[in-house]
Amino acid sequence: MNRSYLTSSKKKLVKVAEKLAAASLFFVSFASALSFAAEYPQASISNGQITAKVYLPDPVNGYYRSTRFDWSGALYSLEYKGHNYYGVWYDRVDPKVINWVFDGNDIVSGPCSALYGPVNEFQAPLGWDESKPGGTFIKIGVGVLRRGDGDYNRYRPYDVLNPGKWTVKKHKDSIEFQQELSDPGSGYGYLYRKVIRLEKGKPNMVIEHSLKNTGKKAIESSVYNHNFVALDKQPPGPDFTFRVPFQIKPMRPLNKGVVELHGNEVAYLRPLAGKDEQAVLMQGFGDNASDSEIVMENKKVGAGIRISGDRPLVRELLWSIRTVLAVEPYVAINVQPGAEFTWKDMFEYYTLPASK
Repeated sequence: MNRSYLTSSKKKLVKVAEKLAAASLFFVSFASALSFAAEYPQASISNGQITAKVYLPDPVNGYYRSTRFDWSGALYSLEYKGHNYYGVWYDRVDPKVINWVFDGNDIVSGPCSALYGPVNEFQAPLGWDESKPGGTFIKIGVGVLRRGDGDYNRYRPYDVLNPGKWTVKKHKDSIEFQQELSDPGSGYGYLYRKVIRLEKGKPNMVIEHSLKNTGKKAIESSVYNHNFVALDKQPPGPDFTFRVPFQIKPMRPLNKGVVELHGNEVAYLRPLAGKDEQAVLMQGFGDNASDSEIVMENKKVGAGIRISGDRPLVRELLWSIRTVLAVEPYVAINVQPGAEFTWKDMFEYYTLPASK
């Protein structure tokens, strides 16, 4: 074979290899840039048994900057004995989506609903009815927002005009958030404090809240924890047990062939898949805080969670699609000027024998 041809071919191969190496370096750098861009302000806490990771409130760089959920305590991961209880339940976020939708095989969230783990939402906004379109209102845990036309829609983002003053204090096994907000024009103001604490020597987490009314008007609303549970990415189905202390009275028809009620339990008849969705609006609870207890277990992976609160329920909803099992216990809030209201959410994580 001609030596000059071999030399020429070798040179071409070298050039190709150099181009591939350069391209590889570019993609590594690009991936690193993407990874860096995905690093939102966050913190990790641990008590030696539980490790929890939390996004931090930040109006410029925060993971969640929309206007439905409370910005503090966005706990996106919690690991205990090899199990992870929380995680992303949607495939992507689309600003055009209101709440969330199925789009082909994807679950697409709008910006307002794109959060996960045990996150709070304060239902009734403050000052909406007194304000006019273009005026302002307040969403507790978010800030002073610009009012739009029509009725208030919690699934629609509103412009954040003033996020208040946020303060974060981190410790090894706890993290404290504080939001101070005053809107003299509307007469509302508050000091909101949340502490996520992992109990010493126990696989338990406590979320303590306090809301002090520093304004001139009473604060009347309700608050719930969405409890987006995505335990080891298991789909809601027969492997899950869901129960409460009271006999469940459904307030809406159930999807036939998907779930059944057995006294104080919701039983899934098959795994949720595709575009399945099941919501159970529950009645039957009393005015005792003990009725707030919720138990969710998965026998396939051998793990469970017990959730409870220290305030009576005013509403409770179980919501599920193929990627998440979420329960919303609501408590009422009525805080007069100068007064303070407190409440707790308590979580116990545990393991049980996994099925074979």
